[in-house]
Amino acid sequence: MLDDSGSGAPVRRRGSGNVFTHAIMAVLGAALAAGLLLAFYGPASGGSLPGIGAVPAPGSSSAPLTGGQQGIVTKVTPGIVIINTALQYNREAAAGTGMVINAGGLVLTNNHVIENSTKITATVVSAGRTYRATVVGYDKTGDIALLQLQNASGLTPVPIGNSSSARTGTTVVALGNAEGRGTITAKPGHVTGLHQTITASDKGGSTTSETLHGMIQTNAEIVPGDSGGPLASSAGVIGMDTAGNNPGYQQASTGFAIPINTALSVARQIAAGHASSAITIGYPPFLGIFIGSGPAKSPQAQEQQQGQGASGSGSTPACYASNADLAVPSVIAPVRSGALIDGTICGSPAASAGMTGGAVITAVSGQPVGSPDDLVGILSRFHPGDTISVTWVSPSGQRTTSSLHLTAGPPQ
Repeated sequence: MLDDSGSGAPVRRRGSGNVFTHAIMAVLGAALAAGLLLAFYGPASGGSLPGIGAVPAPGSSSAPLTGGQQGIVTKVTPGIVIINTALQYNREAAAGTGMVINAGGLVLTNNHVIENSTKITATVVSAGRTYRATVVGYDKTGDIALLQLQNASGLTPVPIGNSSSARTGTTVVALGNAEGRGTITAKPGHVTGLHQTITASDKGGSTTSETLHGMIQTNAEIVPGDSGGPLASSAGVIGMDTAGNNPGYQQASTGFAIPINTALSVARQIAAGHASSAITIGYPPFLGIFIGSGPAKSPQAQEQQQGQGASGSGSTPACYASNADLAVPSVIAPVRSGALIDGTICGSPAASAGMTGGAVITAVSGQPVGSPDDLVGILSRFHPGDTISVTWVSPSGQRTTSSLHLTAGPPQ
């Protein structure tokens, strides 16, 4: 049924100016003491890539969707999936939406829907079937991800439109897993702007904001849980729901969608295995540490930036199962620069090598590490399966260099 009641909690708007929130629903939260870098888990990996031919072209729907807004909903809904993710090392879970784009189970969604996830499932609501999903690849800067549903066949793809034909005033419907309720809700509206640039961040601002360009603007209400869902017109799906504002008293809803042409272009690159500075194929490498972020070189300055946890008292645990109890290390390695480890994940290569909270990484495979940002940049050049050498200084001042074997971690 088409829902135009406007019910459901609105997305909160942060700060001033053109800043909006991603439409992802966090269903369980924990305060973060530090960012999670390349956490450890064992996703299914390997196998061949789907190939560029598995991704449909814009405007591939054979005929316009008739029957008005309700007709759009009827034709699009069978291709929508509800995505649920577990973020084990954040002790969080989240819910979003995705779109089936071929019968074999390729699903298009936002990267922020699957970011940091350690388990992904997708439920095809129309068929009542739930599948385990793996990550084919993602574009973090463009906020686009491509998933593969395991052992899926005979699925109904969403009808694909052409976003280049969208015009201001075009009638649209935004569909998605609104508020993470496990059902598909449809909100009617119109295109109110094209080629928009926005800044979006997660609800509560727990992650760095991102700037997205070329967005379709709509007055169809897009709320948490809708991320990755379709924005559809009579021509088919013309966009992917991504962000919204907080419509206050007498203030209209404003939502934004990534044009489907843009999303499919990225999906084709991913399906073909064309990695780039923006596109990651498969899963990133795993180290298994909690660190902060930023360019600060001083480990002491990095400690102060964390601003949470213990402050110089008690002992630092050898490792952590999640960041829920993560505390600022009580003792820090006596070095002037490097990446401060707030804690290691139990069972990870970092923990197995003897790294603990309070240690500072100073080099990776001969490349100096001067800050958390340096470490992220260096590690991004490696892949699961690579062996790297890591040099670190322990809280007691002991310098160690060890070889670590990288495996797969959550999408970033």
